Amino acid sequence: MDKDFYKSLDLPVIAAPLFLISGPEMVIECCKNGIVGTFPALNQRTTEGFEDWVILIKDALALFEKETGKKPAPFGVNLIVHPTNIRVKADLDVCEKHKVPLIITSLGAVPQIVDIIHNYGGLVYHDIIKKRHAEKASEAGVDGLILVAAGAGGHAGTLHPIPLINEVKKIFSKTIVLSGCLSNGNDIASALQMGADIAYMGTRFINVKESRAEDNYKEMIMQSSAEDIVYTAAVSGVNANFLRPSLEAMGITEEQWKDTKKIDFGNTSDLAESEAKAWKTIWSAGQGVTSIKDSPSISELVPLLKEEFVFALDKQKKLLENYS
Repeated sequence: MDKDFYKSLDLPVIAAPLFLISGPEMVIECCKNGIVGTFPALNQRTTEGFEDWVILIKDALALFEKETGKKPAPFGVNLIVHPTNIRVKADLDVCEKHKVPLIITSLGAVPQIVDIIHNYGGLVYHDIIKKRHAEKASEAGVDGLILVAAGAGGHAGTLHPIPLINEVKKIFSKTIVLSGCLSNGNDIASALQMGADIAYMGTRFINVKESRAEDNYKEMIMQSSAEDIVYTAAVSGVNANFLRPSLEAMGITEEQWKDTKKIDFGNTSDLAESEAKAWKTIWSAGQGVTSIKDSPSISELVPLLKEEFVFALDKQKKLLENYS
């Protein structure tokens, strides 16, 4: 684990970059409350707008540290490095210019991009869903792997977290981040117990007050259970988890979501616009919805997560006494 990077954390958590949902408000509040806040570069329609957000976050965190004397947690940006993202170079230039501490790459591990980030002192974590992806990312020189296990929101994998972690640890000795169905402090403790260094929480942060998700979206999450999550490629062409009621509200039938063919939401060459069309009214979430029944502020949520986390660890210590 990257000790210097995480020494300002109050809790081993990264709030995942949520497409269309994570904005500067969420990132700033996460970092102020001692967890890593992140957002996708493509949540801003232009590179210029993206840079404005980076500056806003940096300035707010610098002011927070000056006023409180407390060092905030670092922030991160998600870059889609697939060739279809025509903005990747321009957005990377912004990250390099402002020395963004953490870059989360997805849809490709590119050594040249990793080198650029390392040269300014940043860290690179890469999304993977299987061992083969982990091997390629390791060869590219990334600092950490985000293991997106079965049940995670968005573009999740199909492997249970325990075998996924065990497989990856055979070929990767750096930071392991676990994603998938983590909604409370006990889940965070369980992630570390399984061998992860840090927990990656997405769906839980859709429902914070600082989220840009619509109220109806948040309400649907609170009313849903794990059985309401549908794993389908019909929305974006890549398998991802979505809320069944939002699929049904758009008239997408079970026959359609079981088909591997992507539904046509309108042709466009712009990656962000194409994804936004698909995800605007069809809402993604992970199976962790089953534990989410409220919509707190981040300043309310993080202390609760820590309380649950510490309680879980204390319980483990007491359990250990029975086998000592």
